[in-house]
Amino acid sequence: PGARMVQRVGTIRLVIPAGKATPQPPVGSALGQRGLNIMQFCKEFNDRTSEILTEVPVPVVITAFRDRSFSFVMKTPPVSYFLKKAASLNKGSTAPGSISAGEVSLQAVYEIARVKQKDDTLAHLPLKSLCKSVIGTAKSMGIAIKAEP
Repeated sequence: PGARMVQRVGTIRLVIPAGKATPQPPVGSALGQRGLNIMQFCKEFNDRTSEILTEVPVPVVITAFRDRSFSFVMKTPPVSYFLKKAASLNKGSTAPGSISAGEVSLQAVYEIARVKQKDDTLAHLPLKSLCKSVIGTAKSMGIAIKAEP
């Protein structure tokens, strides 16, 4: 009686630019291995990300089921993307710790943490912990944090 559960056969994690999912690799090959409908995923993903700027990388977790159906959850873009945007950089430092690639304000760190807090997997963490995580990522990229005057 009632709806039967369809067995999950795996998860696929990808980072795809918003609105740019195409059947070509890496999307096509990752979904094709599991026998999922690649065009259906591309259409749904592009529809859901139509409000986001096209160059924004969107992490997506796709759950594949035995009957070849799937569901997917989109997450917020990586912290490194936000830090590069805030510091107006194309990439981080080639030698973090000794060569600084740029700097971001403490306010920017707070704003990035607020955005990341919207992820279901991070929602339970206090904002202070997320800020520390953002600062750690900035350090590993060679981006200095400047305190507001």
